[in-house]
Amino acid sequence: MNNVDIPWRRAVVSVDQFSRSDIDEIFALAARLSVGRTMPLTGKSIVNLFYEPSTRTSSSFYAAMTKLGGSVIPINEVNYSSVTKGESLEDTIRTLECYADALVLRHYDEDATERAVSVASVPIINAGNGAGEHPTQALLDLYTISKERGHIDGLTVTLMGDLKHGRTVHSLVKLLRMYDVKVQFVSPPELSLPRPYLVKEDTEYTDLEAVIDDTDILYVTRVQKERLSDSVAIDFSYAVTQSDMDRAKDEMVLMHPLPRVGEIPSELDSDPRAAYFRQMKYGLHVRMALLVSMIGRD
Repeated sequence: MNNVDIPWRRAVVSVDQFSRSDIDEIFALAARLSVGRTMPLTGKSIVNLFYEPSTRTSSSFYAAMTKLGGSVIPINEVNYSSVTKGESLEDTIRTLECYADALVLRHYDEDATERAVSVASVPIINAGNGAGEHPTQALLDLYTISKERGHIDGLTVTLMGDLKHGRTVHSLVKLLRMYDVKVQFVSPPELSLPRPYLVKEDTEYTDLEAVIDDTDILYVTRVQKERLSDSVAIDFSYAVTQSDMDRAKDEMVLMHPLPRVGEIPSELDSDPRAAYFRQMKYGLHVRMALLVSMIGRD
């Protein structure tokens, strides 16, 4: 089954599954859940199954579930699970679904979510599949843009960094295609966005200076060194500077999925345009909305 044919309430595999009306529904629910206290998932549970390191995604799903009254089985280090004994992903999924109402899966294989969905009887949420996609991150990124600017259509969005391996970028670009936005890309040639994600209207640059003046949203990512072979050496010195911020629009929004490793110096954290920590809070609300939508109904 093609990803787009899978109902997103059954499994979140790719952002291709969402329409603008779906996104509007999720964002409206996220806004409602961000105020007040509600416990619609009391008695429900999820498994956080992470084959790769995570701080924000695993913690935010944990926080989202517990804030909604549910519980979490955290498996954030598979080295201490039966995976080390050679258990297949499919058998792990079949086992863990016996204990929970949904599974949140991060895995290094790009086909891992599809494999999980093929055997699971409970909802699966893709929390990052190798260098493929990170759909819930993209949703929270889009929600951040909407909350910070009040709208999405009509904006100029610049994405800078490791665009080749950055799964957050891959998913966000797909979502942005659904809106009337201008998208610009800044990266060294070795880390440029894969061709399938580009359209003829896109513009690519190797220098932020060329585009900073007209940028409404600057989305920065780190180099995914863990996805580079040892033989590849890339001199990546792209970083947002105070000079860049001085040239940028007063209402520009600076975003980063984190962790950062030098792309944005901490000296810029006090700039009101720096939204990357607010971005994390918005992400909590979006993931709360997804969980309620997927397992909050009988």
